[in-house]
Amino acid sequence: MDCHSLEEVRSSIDRIDDEIIKKIAERKFYVSQASKFKKNEQGVKAPNRVEQVIQKVRAKAETYGAPPDLVESLYRNMIAGFVQMEMDEFKQHQQQQQQ
Repeated sequence: MDCHSLEEVRSSIDRIDDEIIKKIAERKFYVSQASKFKKNEQGVKAPNRVEQVIQKVRAKAETYGAPPDLVESLYRNMIAGFVQMEMDEFKQHQQQQQQ
C-alpha cells in the first residue's frame, strides 16, 4: 500500500509493531510450555535447534524480501532472551519436583 503522508507510514508501522508483539507473546506461551519437556540445561540451550531456526528464518527472509542478516540478528537476540526465560522456568520446575 502506498502511503501519502508520514502519518500514514507511521500508522502502518505501528499496526505492524502491534502484530509483531502479539506474535512474540504467542511464541512466549509455547516457549514456556517447552521448558516442561526439557530434561536438562543443555536441552534448554539446544544450540543445534537454534542453528536450525536461524537457517530457516534466513531462508524465509530471502523468500519474503527481508534482509537475512537483520532477521538473523533479531532472531538471535529474541532466542537468547527466550532461552534465558526458559532456563529460569526449567530451574523452577526442577526445584518443584525436588520438593
